Amino acid sequence: MEHFTIATVAEQSDDFRRVLWTGEHSQLVIMTIPPGGEIGEEVHDGIDQILTFVSGTGEARVSGKTKKVAAGDLVAVPSGTKHNFVNTGPNPLVLYTVYGPPEHADGAVHRTKQEADEAEESGKDEPPTS
Repeated sequence: MEHFTIATVAEQSDDFRRVLWTGEHSQLVIMTIPPGGEIGEEVHDGIDQILTFVSGTGEARVSGKTKKVAAGDLVAVPSGTKHNFVNTGPNPLVLYTVYGPPEHADGAVHRTKQEADEAEESGKDEPPTS
């Protein structure tokens, strides 16, 4: 059994992205987006994503619609949907997200968005295969 006090764990991480747990059908990841930063516009084909915001303020841009997000908000992004999340506040935007199935390499830690982008482009951030 894995147990996390998830809001506390997420708040304690300065990493852009950190994979906390990977199962056969889903994956738990924490993210910290710096002020002025963003996840980056993307589409996950075959992967649903649920994001829950722990602290900070930002914008969810999903399927051409924009909504403000803050602590306690949850956004569901169905497979194949274009999305981006942008930090619009003065403090880090902290969240945890669940992918189903996994999207990233098990145990991956990317300290910055640049590091995350480089890992994806080089093929070093591939999810485990069955």
